[in-house]
Amino acid sequence: MPASEKAILEDIAVRSVYALGANAASTQYCFRVLERFLVEGDILELGPAEGVMTGMLVSTGRNITCVEGAEAFCQSLAGRFPTVEVVHSIFEEYQPRKQFGNIIMGHVLEHVEDPVAILNQAKEWLLPGGILFAAVPNARSLHRQAGVVMGVLEAENALNDMDRRHGHRRVFDPERFRQVFLRAGLSIGFFGGYFLKPVSSGQIEANWSEDMLQAFMVLGERYPDIAGEIYVVASRGRTA
Repeated sequence: MPASEKAILEDIAVRSVYALGANAASTQYCFRVLERFLVEGDILELGPAEGVMTGMLVSTGRNITCVEGAEAFCQSLAGRFPTVEVVHSIFEEYQPRKQFGNIIMGHVLEHVEDPVAILNQAKEWLLPGGILFAAVPNARSLHRQAGVVMGVLEAENALNDMDRRHGHRRVFDPERFRQVFLRAGLSIGFFGGYFLKPVSSGQIEANWSEDMLQAFMVLGERYPDIAGEIYVVASRGRTA
């Protein structure tokens, strides 16, 4: 594992807040969306971090393999989920012994150096008829647009403090997000979004009720282009 990339991942693990507050609620809702698309076969989860999604994937009763680059996260995952195969590796160096029916990338492609290269690799790990599900933050989210209007964010796709804390290298808009799948030779079966997010996570956590939070998760599905999170369900084969 390249020392520089490993150091970056270990630093992210120390500072990560994906398992807290609105971030955790978003991951939980993401699983509700993902469940609609799961097909037969084992699950490969890339970049599970604290394992919020992992715990819900375990509930499906499938065989699960997790590939995680941060050793601290790997140790925690192995201790909490003994039925899960946890592999300490960066994605670029991972060499699976089998193919998978379902590959899950929750908040992965904004982190990696080359999203197209990672998708090209993952495509080879996917069984025929399998699905690759990936979700990322949306540059066109209402709270980012508001940040630009207010002058606190230079551009919708500019990195904010939370992006830097999580080690994001980019923020995708819907068009750029879909494009990386097409460039990797994947077929896009579905594009969607969830979590209509008009203000920051901190403001949501300080002021919103749980009912409000869940309502805005649902509303994001109605307006995916401006939702806080966007996702693609892709498969091997010719692109449209």
